[in-house]
Amino acid sequence: MDDGLPDPGAVRRDVRAWRHAFLAAAGFAALLWWIKLVEWMFDRGLSALGVFPRDPLGLVGVLTAPLVHGSWQHLVSNTLPILVLGTLSLYAYPRASRRALPMIWLLSGIGTWLIGRESSHIGASGLGHGLMFFLFTLGVSRWEPRSIAVALVTFLLYGGMLVTILPREEGISWEYHLTGAAAGVVAALLWRRLDPAPPRRRYSWEIEEELVREAAAREAGQFEPPRPASVPVLWVRPAAGDEPRVLQFPGDRARRPGASPMDEDPPTSTRH
Repeated sequence: MDDGLPDPGAVRRDVRAWRHAFLAAAGFAALLWWIKLVEWMFDRGLSALGVFPRDPLGLVGVLTAPLVHGSWQHLVSNTLPILVLGTLSLYAYPRASRRALPMIWLLSGIGTWLIGRESSHIGASGLGHGLMFFLFTLGVSRWEPRSIAVALVTFLLYGGMLVTILPREEGISWEYHLTGAAAGVVAALLWRRLDPAPPRRRYSWEIEEELVREAAAREAGQFEPPRPASVPVLWVRPAAGDEPRVLQFPGDRARRPGASPMDEDPPTSTRH
């Protein structure tokens, strides 16, 4: 019987899932910092690896632009959202996230290439916006406790991304934000049922109430008459074509052929 305390096995699995999700997100963030460190050490800018809209060569940036940042401040502003939202996504929806992340990466770059201004669009902000809208849309569409909790935490921390998908500041790629957000919504709607909902915990009082209801139902069934199907059959109608059988009772006298009841001897009586 569940006394309301967490299952130790479930806690260990939860901790393991959190650790794996955090290490994956932290590994990607470390890659971004390593690339920026190499750029700084060799004093070579990598903005040429960004997305250049409507330029055929600029399509290379669809794959490389999220890895490049224009400044340390730009990298710092993108690191924490990637770390937090990536961990939440991989923990709560591991199956859907493995499909959503490549989709957000590619669609945000292609969308920016189609609608972006004539400039080099770089940075992982499109991926961060995609993850935010991915998690929030899943919470609304799945509407189960853990998804709602993850969506609320996401909105509480990064709800301001709703504003940054529109043109606000010069030099900020709102096109990357907008297309990343749209890709996150599409990915959430496509794979919202890919990850099963976690099993609902049953507490001791819920189990006790269920046992009481079952006992009451059994007690009430003892006083109900049996169903017709459970009553044994005492007589079966003879099938068509069977000849009727006459049962002779003890003491009966057989009548003579052709004799009527009036021809029989009357019963004798005894006087006392």
